[in-house]
Amino acid sequence: MAGKTTVAIVQMRATDNVGENVDTATALVAQAAAAGANMVLLPEAFAFIGSERAQARLLERIPVNADDNPGPILARCIDTARRTATHLVLGGFPEKAADGRAHNTCVHISPDGAIAATYRKIHLFDADLADGNRVRESRGTAPGDRCVVTEAPFGTLGLTVCYDMRFPLLYQKLADAGAVAIAVPSAFFKTTGQAHWHVLLRARAIECQCYILAPAQHGDHQHRGRQSYGHALVVDPWGAVLAECENGDGFALAEVDPARVEAVRTQLPSLANRRPFE
Repeated sequence: MAGKTTVAIVQMRATDNVGENVDTATALVAQAAAAGANMVLLPEAFAFIGSERAQARLLERIPVNADDNPGPILARCIDTARRTATHLVLGGFPEKAADGRAHNTCVHISPDGAIAATYRKIHLFDADLADGNRVRESRGTAPGDRCVVTEAPFGTLGLTVCYDMRFPLLYQKLADAGAVAIAVPSAFFKTTGQAHWHVLLRARAIECQCYILAPAQHGDHQHRGRQSYGHALVVDPWGAVLAECENGDGFALAEVDPARVEAVRTQLPSLANRRPFE
């Protein structure tokens, strides 16, 4: 039965050192679980931020049946979910795509270690930023092509990744699919984050009248001057920020209450009041 659930959003700073990154991520998951979290969400690129060439060497397949063995990164995450008895969301897992590129994949692992759902990031970040960063995510990453929801202790969770937040139609589709909350694990650039991070996430929460769960990368990743904005946060269905990580590695806890979603949607029925138009 879906009900109030304590969730944790993780904030961390990944580099090209996979071992250290996964150590940090799994330690923060354990700490969050010990603090009472039933679901813990890791940010995008939690295992690696570095060159495409180096990333290509660590890509892993996601097992599709019981006979498939997970790679070392996924195996540690599965073990962590089991040991902590939590639902674990891997914000951006380095999955090997059929064409040899990566998929930027959001993975939901259940407390028994099963892969409950996978979402491959649809919208890829190709941009020339004012701070001099030239980003071409599509060069090394293959896009996904489907909307994905999964079942969490509080009800239905929609899965997205970072740049997706600029495309509200995806979020509307997730709300229509029954999402009580939507995950937005991110490695949001510092330059755009200062201007857009809070306003976009609050807008998605208000439009969809659901919780937004946004774990985040922070700081200098020691790769071509790349810096992430941080400020991992949870937004409620009315647009209020319930929890936020200010600086450094850590996590924040918040409660997701499906009754709150129902109350907001009843009080202000904007989803129900939508009309078709040409």
